[in-house]
Amino acid sequence: MSGLRERWRLKAMRAIQERALDLFDERGFAAVTIEEVAAAAEVSPSSVYRIFGTKEGIVVTDIEFDAMSPEALAGIFDPADPVGSLVQAVRAYEAPQGDGPPGDGPQAGKGPWRRVRYFFAEPSVRMAVCATLDRAGQRLTPVIAERGGVNETQARVIANALAFGYFAALEQWYLDGGERPIAAYVEDGLRPLRGVLDTSSHQ
Repeated sequence: MSGLRERWRLKAMRAIQERALDLFDERGFAAVTIEEVAAAAEVSPSSVYRIFGTKEGIVVTDIEFDAMSPEALAGIFDPADPVGSLVQAVRAYEAPQGDGPPGDGPQAGKGPWRRVRYFFAEPSVRMAVCATLDRAGQRLTPVIAERGGVNETQARVIANALAFGYFAALEQWYLDGGERPIAAYVEDGLRPLRGVLDTSSHQ
């Protein structure tokens, strides 16, 4: 895909996701149709279906991660410190957005909170998140296997421990009302796994 087409696609994805969240926040997730999202984003419904697949897909898609090439992913992921790599990635994700907890402050409704709360408030979105995490684990597995000094089974277990460990930490962040940065929850939650997931100790 050419650079121009890719930039257009990413711009369209962000616009669709933002307009969808506007509608979900205003009327509730269940009450909004993809056709209404498309109209708000000034694209065709077929474009929304082609890019995201489902209404749940609009919410759960991590635009930056999903657009990342295998080479770019390998460049930011250190198999020798998988937990540290994940924490750094979460910090980079949060940095431009802020924590966005609920309430009356200036950040109310902004940042990760706005999208992530649907992961846990809507059962169908939660199921879609789990499928997305499974795909993320599949993408991480070869990176860990090739550069981390572990066999394929170990790499797969490490990748899924990271993906679903992140999800568990994210849920605790949500349950606590987004009081602290997500990265703090991920770092704290995965701390017991650091030694276990240290790929340099696996042969």
